[in-house]
Amino acid sequence: MIRKIGTIDCDLVETNPIVFGDRLLRFEYVRANYAGNTTGDSYFRFVGPQTGECTPAFGHGHHLGCAFVDEGVAYVTCVDHWDGEYLRLFASTDLQRWEARPILHLPGYGLFNTSLCRADGRYVLMFEVGKPPEVAGVPFTARFATSTDLHRWELTAAACTYSRERYTAPHCLRWLDGWYYNFYLEAYQGYEQRVVRSRDLVHWESSPLDPVLRASDEDRVPANPRLTAAERERLATAVNLNNSDIDFCEFRDQVHLTYSWGNQQGIEHLAAAVCDGTEADFLRHWFPSA
Repeated sequence: MIRKIGTIDCDLVETNPIVFGDRLLRFEYVRANYAGNTTGDSYFRFVGPQTGECTPAFGHGHHLGCAFVDEGVAYVTCVDHWDGEYLRLFASTDLQRWEARPILHLPGYGLFNTSLCRADGRYVLMFEVGKPPEVAGVPFTARFATSTDLHRWELTAAACTYSRERYTAPHCLRWLDGWYYNFYLEAYQGYEQRVVRSRDLVHWESSPLDPVLRASDEDRVPANPRLTAAERERLATAVNLNNSDIDFCEFRDQVHLTYSWGNQQGIEHLAAAVCDGTEADFLRHWFPSA
């Protein structure tokens, strides 16, 4: 169902495709150590996948961003720093000027990746928790917050989580037909993407078709003509035990996906994939008995 296209960049991990103004764009969290980053700090940007043209950088010093578009407005949720305790949101109508505002301050928490979706008249934010142990259990674990206006946020009940029993790093949240879909990273023969769904964020059902993605030689295929000879050599020889950080959007009758592959310890590559059909088709596929 998913056709891997190959690698499009090195040392970019937390990215996601979005549609803004009828254009397919890729949101990127550019880390300080990225080869093209000369600022000495992290920042966010949007990139045209075909042209490589970038919007102005924003969100300097913030981390692990994820983009979401709703009614002509682009939003980016993020953390103030890795393992930090502040969740923040940026908003823009033109990808040029951005308004920043807080979501939640959770003292004692260690916060990482986020994902925002709209669900039956409210917004639901999934965020990754590494601590405290009484909240996270075995790191890393999904927790949730809700809002009706993207200004006032409320943490959900403690039972709304997945999963405290083992490594289940959350990354991508979607909602369809009364179901929440959590695409997360399972530590299994390396690391692979899986999906669970829930109606209440408490009780979860695993897909019988897991995994969604696992490491394969298709990840190594160079899919960007701008990759250098040294980068192409790196793709051919790098350790690959991981497919992680999946995200996706629908554009012109296809689902466009990005994900990361590598050794899960800092040597990472950004790859792309596609799937024919709608996002709704893609979500329903993982639970064929529904």
